[in-house]
Amino acid sequence: MYQQVSTSDPEEFELPETTSTFSKLETHDTPENGHTSNAEEKPKITDSESEEAQLETVPYPKSVFFIVSNEFCERFSYYGMRTILSLYLRDILLFSESDSKIIYHTFAMFVYFFPVFGAILSDSFLGKFRTILYVSIVYACGNVLLSLASAEPIGLPQIPFSMIGLLLIALGTGGIKPCVSAFGGDQFVLPQQELQLASFFSMFYFSINAGSLISTFLTPVLREDVHCFGEDSCYPLAFAVPGVLMIVSIVVFVLGKPLYKIREPEGNVVVQVSKCIGHGIKQKFRSSDKVDHWLDRAEAKYGKTLVDDIKITLKVLVLFIPLPIFWALYDQQGSGWTFQATRMDGYIGFYTILPDQMQVINPLLILLFIPLFSYVLYPALAKCNLLKTPLQRMVCGGLLTAASFAISAGVSFALEATYPVLPTEGNAQIRIYNPLPCDAKLTVLPYIESREIKSMGYTKLDIDGIQGSKLYDFKITGCDSYISYTSGSDFNITEKEALLYYMLPNEFAKLVDNIDKDEKGLPKIRTLVNPSKSDLNLTYWDSDKEGLTMSAANNSLFTISPGTYKLEKYNKELNFYLGGVYTVVVALNDLNQVQKVEYYEITQPNSVHILWLIPQYVVITAGEIMFSITGLEFSYSQAPISMKSVLQAAFLLTTAVGNLIIVIIESAKIFEKQSADFLLYTGLMVVDMIIFAFMAMRYKYIKKTENSDNEELDKKLEKKESNAIENPAFKHSDGDGDV
Repeated sequence: MYQQVSTSDPEEFELPETTSTFSKLETHDTPENGHTSNAEEKPKITDSESEEAQLETVPYPKSVFFIVSNEFCERFSYYGMRTILSLYLRDILLFSESDSKIIYHTFAMFVYFFPVFGAILSDSFLGKFRTILYVSIVYACGNVLLSLASAEPIGLPQIPFSMIGLLLIALGTGGIKPCVSAFGGDQFVLPQQELQLASFFSMFYFSINAGSLISTFLTPVLREDVHCFGEDSCYPLAFAVPGVLMIVSIVVFVLGKPLYKIREPEGNVVVQVSKCIGHGIKQKFRSSDKVDHWLDRAEAKYGKTLVDDIKITLKVLVLFIPLPIFWALYDQQGSGWTFQATRMDGYIGFYTILPDQMQVINPLLILLFIPLFSYVLYPALAKCNLLKTPLQRMVCGGLLTAASFAISAGVSFALEATYPVLPTEGNAQIRIYNPLPCDAKLTVLPYIESREIKSMGYTKLDIDGIQGSKLYDFKITGCDSYISYTSGSDFNITEKEALLYYMLPNEFAKLVDNIDKDEKGLPKIRTLVNPSKSDLNLTYWDSDKEGLTMSAANNSLFTISPGTYKLEKYNKELNFYLGGVYTVVVALNDLNQVQKVEYYEITQPNSVHILWLIPQYVVITAGEIMFSITGLEFSYSQAPISMKSVLQAAFLLTTAVGNLIIVIIESAKIFEKQSADFLLYTGLMVVDMIIFAFMAMRYKYIKKTENSDNEELDKKLEKKESNAIENPAFKHSDGDGDV
């Protein structure tokens, strides 16, 4: 009944009759406890009265436009920040990918854990308006602090202040999450404004989708295409824009205060349920009375109605046990799958797709798949007598989610085949460059006999049987007139290390080589210049745009944007592609002008296209619809009306536990390869669904009349729930479940 089924972020799907965030419905209150239902407060409207007459009775509440605008800004802020968070942790704070995933999912865990406390704060102490306002201020402070911490010149310790900022954001968004849509529902008078309430939720969830979709696409562009503070990215701006939107959301929300209907806190049903269960457990150990169910011992204090409702709810909550594994897979779209995308080729001819922009695929597919599943797939399956029950659909959805990670593991296998072969135990790699105008021959006994190195060329040596690090004698012939050395005893070969030598007139220079791909996916280049001039700068030009300026004596590795470059005025085109590692060999003339340039691809660029990620997104989105959305609809239909909010709280907690599972697995560092990690999650999900299938086979469905004391109310709720579920706008998702 106007419940908004959720995907990965089971946000505010509060029922309109609910007067508090996680509270009992008014229809279950009685005159004795000081509350009356809306139906008792208003004259009963007969079926013969027209809907138009009802709408004329109560004007549309203008206050909801402030609430919808506030929600757009808040969702823009949250998803804009979260889209780039994993890359910020890895590329700016310099955490490893594994540690970045741990921090990212610890943050997500708190985001879904704090709503329980936000609901209690709202329902028991502050009320919804003040709760939204106060935690929004905390939220905005977190945004501002994160943006300032990401700007290194400001001087704040980046890691601790970034972590504090993330904690404040988690506290803020978690506190807001259960309150906003319920506060919007408070602005309407039911049942007179039933259709108006439906239009509000359509606008509300459209604003969520619009905010998240725009920010998911825009924020990576601000991160990548804008350069600030001497960096090749601009995370301070990318975090500041969501922060500004959050401040705007607070201003908009406060401006609507004169128009709001603000209800005082009336108590929280989750607290009551917790107290009842706690009392029942305590009496189980204290009392020796024989009862049919251990909760029956709580009847004397909490009443038979509440105890019976809790017993029914517990049967449904048992089926929530397997849900966290689903979230452990689903929520990796923002971490593991984003890191996977950084190793892929995003160029599509006219635009380069950024790794974090791939996250926009899920909400777009959600909008397409919901009507497809509702009106095409499910009816077709029903005709074939397949997947007719909600639990059967959930098992199928879980297996699809496992299949999506099997696909992602396959993509990782393809990526790993393109990675450079790094030195291993007992092995060493050496690359020797000759920037001189002569062909040289190098001999290093006992490993190298007369290896020829062409002028402006290089040779690669893979040497096995190495233990530790040793110095060997070497001899160079063919360039006697250009070098001051022709032999020596300091040629180093080191186990598990890649070394680089290059021949200069007065030095056989040695460097530690790094041929691994850049974590950001950018090209890496090293420039070797003969002669080495510390007072000379060289510039790589991309058309008329300066790409990189460096000292001719600086032979370090640099990252550069992908593109076609020319070095100074020399006419040779140098093509640098995403993920490639290149060495540029430069010879200068007597006037210190570039005379000759050769460049070599040491590590092949990203060759697996980023669009190969689409199949796994398609499959996991289908799994999301069949598992998550069906799961919410199932649990809402099976639980008593007074327990709907308990299920909301429990569903949020399953998402938190799912992120906790990721934290535990990543902390254990079981595998080094991403493909192995993805296969592990695939196996966990398959086992989880086998267990869930056995649980589903034993479950007995509860009919509507079994979990309601009011048959007339049930029919009324069923009618409204059907209207809401059939309204496609109610099912729109922004890709993280805010629907």
